[in-house]
Amino acid sequence: MLATLSGSLALLVGLTVMLLPLLASELSRPRDAAWGAVVLLLGLTLVTSADRLTGSPMLAVLCGALLIGRLGHEVLQSRWRMLSPEEQQRLFSLERWQTSFSEVFSSGAKAAGAISSSGASVLSALKAGQRKATVTKRWVRAESEPTSPSSSEPETPEEAREGAPVVSSFEEIDQLLEASSPQAG
Repeated sequence: MLATLSGSLALLVGLTVMLLPLLASELSRPRDAAWGAVVLLLGLTLVTSADRLTGSPMLAVLCGALLIGRLGHEVLQSRWRMLSPEEQQRLFSLERWQTSFSEVFSSGAKAAGAISSSGASVLSALKAGQRKATVTKRWVRAESEPTSPSSSEPETPEEAREGAPVVSSFEEIDQLLEASSPQAG
């Protein structure tokens, strides 16, 4: 129970730290997103492994969480003191937070749209790959009248077969084979 509660709190804090550049850019620093991801990973681990954390491992997790919380509080205080009085007052204004949250929601909507469109294109590509290949009829060109023999075009197989005999039965094939084979002895 305690691991699940502290893991949920770590997930909330990690998400807040990751969104800090969007919500309160005055308080954020360049590497805050990486540290927010680490805290999210800690929270995820605590929530998923809550049944294994009992006794002294749970005590170690609680002490670590208290140390991380204290360090985070001191970092936040230091960043707060670095702000000018105008920036501190602006952080408490309602319109500033409305603007920040509207930017976060619009960014989230754009990201969801991009994920949705890319997911749809991947899904359509997967469906297209599963379809059976269909065989379509090919258009056959009509035979043209033979041109003069002095043309420089090579003979097509149809033109080469014009002098060939036309056979309508197997008997005629046998007769042609006998006539073309050399006479044995």
